[in-house]
Formats: sequence, structure tokens, C-alpha cells
Amino acid sequence: MDITVSISRYLFNMLRRLMFLWVKTSVQGSLPKLPDNEIDARKPIIYVLQNRSLSDLLVLDSECLKAGLPRPYAPLKGQDIDETHAYFFLTKPEGVIVRREKMHNAPRLQRLARAVSNNDGTDVQIVPVSVFWGRQPDKEQSAFKLLFAWNYNVGNRFKKFLAVLFHGRQTLVHFNAPMSLKEVVDEGQDTERTLRKINRILRVHFRQLHTSVNGPDLSHRRTLVGSLIESDVVRRAIDKEVEEQGITHEKAYLRAKKYANEIVSDYSHPVVRFMDILLTWFWNKIYNGVEVNHIEPVRDLAKDHEIVYLPCHRSHIDYLLLSYVLYYRGLQVPHIAAGINLNMPIVGSILRRGGAFFIRRSFKGNPLYSTVFHEYLHTLFTRGFPTEFFVEGGRSRTGRTLKPKTGMLSIMLRSYLRSHSKPIALVPVYIGYEKVLEASTYMGELRGAKKKKESPLDIFRTVAALKEDFGNAFVNFGEPMKLGEFLDNEQPDWREQEYDEEFRPEWLRQTTDNLGIEMAKRINRASAVNSVNMVGMALLNTPRMALGEEELALLLNAMNTLVSRVPYSSHVTRVELDGQAMIKQVEALNMVERRSDSLGDIICLDERNTVLMTYYRNNILHLLAIPSMICRLFSNCYELERNEILTKCQTFYPFLKAELFLRWEISELEEVVDQWLSALVEVDLLIQDGYVYIRPDSSTSEFVTMTNLSRAIQQPLERYFVVVSLLLRNGSGHVDAVELEKQSQEMAQRLSMLHGQNAPEFFDKTLFRCFIGELQASRLVGTDDNDMLTFAGDIRVMAEDSRRLLPSEIRHSIGQVTWGTTGSEPVPEASTQNDELEKTEKSEEKEKVETP
Repeated sequence: MDITVSISRYLFNMLRRLMFLWVKTSVQGSLPKLPDNEIDARKPIIYVLQNRSLSDLLVLDSECLKAGLPRPYAPLKGQDIDETHAYFFLTKPEGVIVRREKMHNAPRLQRLARAVSNNDGTDVQIVPVSVFWGRQPDKEQSAFKLLFAWNYNVGNRFKKFLAVLFHGRQTLVHFNAPMSLKEVVDEGQDTERTLRKINRILRVHFRQLHTSVNGPDLSHRRTLVGSLIESDVVRRAIDKEVEEQGITHEKAYLRAKKYANEIVSDYSHPVVRFMDILLTWFWNKIYNGVEVNHIEPVRDLAKDHEIVYLPCHRSHIDYLLLSYVLYYRGLQVPHIAAGINLNMPIVGSILRRGGAFFIRRSFKGNPLYSTVFHEYLHTLFTRGFPTEFFVEGGRSRTGRTLKPKTGMLSIMLRSYLRSHSKPIALVPVYIGYEKVLEASTYMGELRGAKKKKESPLDIFRTVAALKEDFGNAFVNFGEPMKLGEFLDNEQPDWREQEYDEEFRPEWLRQTTDNLGIEMAKRINRASAVNSVNMVGMALLNTPRMALGEEELALLLNAMNTLVSRVPYSSHVTRVELDGQAMIKQVEALNMVERRSDSLGDIICLDERNTVLMTYYRNNILHLLAIPSMICRLFSNCYELERNEILTKCQTFYPFLKAELFLRWEISELEEVVDQWLSALVEVDLLIQDGYVYIRPDSSTSEFVTMTNLSRAIQQPLERYFVVVSLLLRNGSGHVDAVELEKQSQEMAQRLSMLHGQNAPEFFDKTLFRCFIGELQASRLVGTDDNDMLTFAGDIRVMAEDSRRLLPSEIRHSIGQVTWGTTGSEPVPEASTQNDELEKTEKSEEKEKVETP
């Protein structure tokens, strides 16, 4: 017997070595390690594979050998335990020609259950393992191999051989956390029931893992379209279309079917694998690497939740990048909402088979289309298909997170209210680039050019035209939100209410808006800071867009230190480079120029990159908004008390919070301001004397750094001053919101010309509209019966506060328009600070130090 076992193990090891001359594996999931508390080295470990497979067992044995874990083909010893091997299969094959896997109670598991039951001190750790052949993307070159993709559930030996042959170098191995056999046995049931429960737990695990990796079983597209049209909801909509449009039932039916065919995706695993080949080449050609962070919680949630991915939208390749990352990390590729403009010949067909479903820009005036689309989304959500849509709607041309478009969120919420048997988890995703592919297009649009019609072919035109280094891409997964818990906080009794597809409760609109804002905040809380962001921020905050190399390096180090001292969020990733390394990296991307003279090198921006850098600076503006605001308070003041700093921050924070989707509530601001004050003191950008804070001496490098940081938030404050100044000029009850928005945009454009503002979003009418809306929401501004804006004395105080934070030349330019040729504003009511301001203005030129 010993000789037989030895020969068997020798042959097994020989086969493993032979197979791994070809096979290449990658491990995902929770790989247990002996030093961790997750697994107890003193307790026996047994592995379970779902289906009987020698190749899977060989892969498992190799991974355990590499990880330093007990091997499955080794003996399993313990008290009353003496097994020749440490593995069992959950199923056994039946049939000769057509072999099917059938559930059974493995004899080894039965013996272990009896041993644990008979000995109180005995336990066995069961570790489920799944092997996916051909699931791991790599540099595969032959699309022909996709024809032989291994089926997870049913197959035969010949097909398995082909899977190993064609996909052995793209094999994915999933380890699950160990399960205690003793905990199940100690529940006191008889052996048969205990074994049934263990098998049921393991079946559920394998099914959930299969769903998270490969998705739920897909219906044929024709069947899905047919089921949509035959659903009660769509049939009622068809009847209504017949009645309202005066057409035949057949015509209305065909119209609904046409809409369904236009919308529904046609997900195809072979096409997804083909896209893997194409995109692997694409990423290697364009980017140096793709950094992925915080995906582990998503993998855990995907086992028992419907996942809805909500990424920011910066480039046409966002959806390709996210799908590729998910596929590469062993998660199911989501169904993606794509604009109908992308449904072009050939390209549209590929996107549809890659999981895209198409949506029209507007449903207005077409209730039948709206119903079909809503019902399709309801089908995806209730069946557990992962989905993805961009909460901003379109791509951000400014680099900021845009105000959420709530249409898709509303559809999702209404679907969940109808049926919430499958829990939904929303996953915010931040996607960032050191160099965005559409940079030239965005630069033209930022300068005022008409927006081009979107086309995914623009990506390939860009690549063909610009054969250059695009640096790295970043995918950060933010903190997930469970939709049920969000609704519990928003509307505690939502589960007791009854819903159907047409019922919209009064609270739904506000709840949808709140959800959109919260997801925008969570996207910002997952930002990836890169070298281009930091260098762009530093140089754009200088008067001439240039700094000496040493000064710039010191400034970058100071900014990076601040970001690390008061982390915006645990999900934010920062640059792990010093200032000099950041400069070299950005210089290699041709984003800055170097000019040399006898005194040293100067790093500067040319006209093109000055405009483009505003995009990358805006990616991280929210991270430094609070410290920049604090430093801004010292731009015209030598010293301030702590309470005065807090009061001024509280005045402007609601508007910055709305514009930049800052994470903190007003009630949290005091603690945040104190944290930043401590950090600014620690890096010598402020000097503390009890409750008084003093700015550094104007001759020091710390003063230069503080001044540079203060300019990050200057342009939003300028916009606020423009609006309130024009509001005061027009007078209470003499201008409506639309006209004030127009006047503010014209004033901002004027300031941009006079003072060389390099940020095109400075005069973006959307930002003025947002600020006016926040003035109304905060009750600083109201409306009369004619929709004219009204205000009281508080708006004058805000105008004075804004005025005190701006450079004298900006105040003068705005004053020339709003208060006449002298540029002098009438003394605001309730103001006690004008004397100090006048003194500051007189001494400003003497003390002002231009940044080198």
C-alpha cells in the first residue's frame, strides 16, 4: 500500500511539473497564509474543488506549494484522522458519453465529520478553491483560441484538454476563506443533516463565486427581448400607445420590439475575450501601467450583491478601462449604459457584445420607449447583472467632478422600490490619467471651440496622431454604499410602502438628488493624486506660470506633506515621489518646459499646456480647498484669531462644498479647520501664538509656499464676488436668476481678458448657476412673485468678506463695472472691517512679494 501511494505521489508530482511547463496561473480572492489569524496552522486543512478534475488538482497543489500551505496531495493527519490526501470533490461525474457532474457526499468528508463529532478537541478547516481556465487576461495572440473557452459547469475530458492547451497561460485561481467543520458539527444535528448543510454552504459559495466572476446565466438576446415585450408593464404601455396614437396594436407591438432591440445588450464571452486581447495590446502601447486600488471590498460584495459601478467620466476609454480592470481582477464585466450616438456600424455591434446597452439622450414625448427602457433596467437589476453608468452623464471637460445627472439613478431607485429581493451595492470609481487621450480636443473646447460629436474612433485617431508617452492610468474604487441602508436613513418607512412601475412617492426626487450628491462626494473621496496634478497645481498658482526648479521641488514636497498630514479620505492615493522626481516625470510627458540660464533651471508652462494643466489641477482641487481657503484669509491680513478663521471658513464653505462636492458637513467643519491649522503650523506655513495665527515673514520661502497654496481657491472666490457685486448693483427685486447668471458670465470673461485667467471654467455659466442656487438654498437670496431675486443686509456682509480675500487689482476691475469708474464700493451695511482693509490696501504694494 505504501509503495502504491509513493508511486502515485511520484507520478502526481511529475505531471504537475510537466503541466507547469506550459500553464501559468494567477491567484485572486483571499489566499490563506499561515502567519495570519485567518488560518490556524495547528488544525488540519482540507481543500474542496467543485468538480472532479486532475488538472484543477495539479494547479491547486502548485499554488499551495508556492504559498507555503499544506499540499492537497499530501497526507492529512490528526486525532482520529488518517487520510491519504487533503482534498475532496463536491461532485462526481456520471455517464459514459455525456458526462454530467452530480452532487454527492464525499467519503473523505463523511469520515472527517465523524472524527470531529467524536473528539471535542478536533477541528478541520475546509478551504474551497475554484480554478477558471482562460479567465485571466494576458498577452494572448490568437482569437481562434476563444472557440475553446472552458465552460465552468459542464464539459468533457477532450474539451478540458483543449482548455488547458489554449488557455493554460491565462488561468485564474480563487481561494476562499477557511470554514470550520467543527462549528457546523457542533450544531447538534445528525451526521446526514450535517453533511447536507456543509454541501449546501459549499454549493452556495461556488455559485456566488461563479456569478461574481462570470455573471449570472445569460438569456439569449432574442428570448430577453421577447420577455420584455410580453411583460405586463410593457403590454400596458403598448395598449396605451394604441389608444393615444391611434395606431394598430400590431404597429405598437413592433414599435416596442424595435425599441427593445435598439436598447438591449448582446453580451458575448468570446467577444469579451477578444476585447481582452485587443485592450491588452492597447494599454501596453499607450500607458506605462494601470494602478488599481481598493478593489477587495468590491470582490467580497459581488458574491451576494447586485453591483452598480458609478465611475467619473473623463475619457472615452473610461468604460473600456473599468471593464478591463474588473475582468483582469476576476470580476464580471458589467452591462454599461452608452449613449445612442455610439451605436455606429461595426463599433456599436462590438460594444453591444461587450456588455453595452444604448440609451437615448431624452425620453421626452415617448412613453413607450421610456417604459421599455425602464423594464430592461429592472430586469438587469433584479437578475443580479452588474451594471455601470456615469453619474455625471457626459465627460468632464474641465477635470472637475460634474453635477450628477439623476435620470439613471431615479430608474435604479424605482426598480429597487418595486423589488428589493436582490440587495444592491453602489460602487463609486475614480478614474484618472496622467495624460488624457482627448487632451487636444478638450483644449479646443476649453478655449471656446464648439463641442465635437462624440465618437469612440476619436481614441484611435488620437493614438495614430500622437505617438507619445501618456504616463499611467489610475482606477480607485471608493467606499461602497448599500442602497437599502441609504434608503433606511433617507426614508425609514420605505419598506412598508407599496410601489409599482408608475408610482413615484413625493420623497423620491429629493432622495435621488441626495444620492447623486453623495456618490459624487464618494468619487472625490477616492481620488488618485499624480505628478501632473501636483505640478499643474503648483505652477498655475504662480503669476507667470514658472518657478525655479529648486523652488518648485520644495513647493511640491510641502504640498505632498500637507496631503499626507490631513488625509482627505482613506481611499485617496497620493504620489510616492519627491518633488524632483515629480518634475522629471512630468517633463518626460512633455507637459512642462525647462529653460536654463547661469542661475539655474526654470520650469514653466507654455500657452498650450497652461490651459491644459487647468484640467489636471481641477482633478485634485477639492483635496486642498480647505487649507487653501485658510491661507487665502492671510493674503490681506497679517494675523487672525482662530474663531475669526473659523467664522470666515463657515461663510464660504457651503458654496465650496456644493461646487467641489466636499465631503464634510457644516457640523464637521470646525474639527477639520483645526486639523488643517495644526498641519499648517507643523510645516511652518503659519505661526501659532495661543489662539492667534500669524503668517510667515514675507522674505521666507514659507511665505511663498503659503501664498502659492492660497491661490488655488482664488478663482471660486472671485466668481462669488462677481455675483454678489452684480446683485448689489442691480438692487433687490430688479434682476432674475437667468439675467444675473448672464451678467456674471460676461463679467468673468472680462476679468479673464484683463488679468489673464488661464482657467476656462472660470466663466462657466454652470458654476454661476450653482452658486446662485446655493445663495437661494441658504436663504441669503430669495425671490418675489415675479421671480426677481431679493436680498437683505447679509448679502452685503458676504460681499465685503469676499472683497477682503481678493487681490486689489481684481477688486478694482470688478468695482469699475459694478460701482462706477472709481472702482470704490459704497460702505456696506453692518461692516466694521473697512478701516483695516483700507490700511491693508495701502501697504499691499510694499509688502507684496511676487513668486519667483
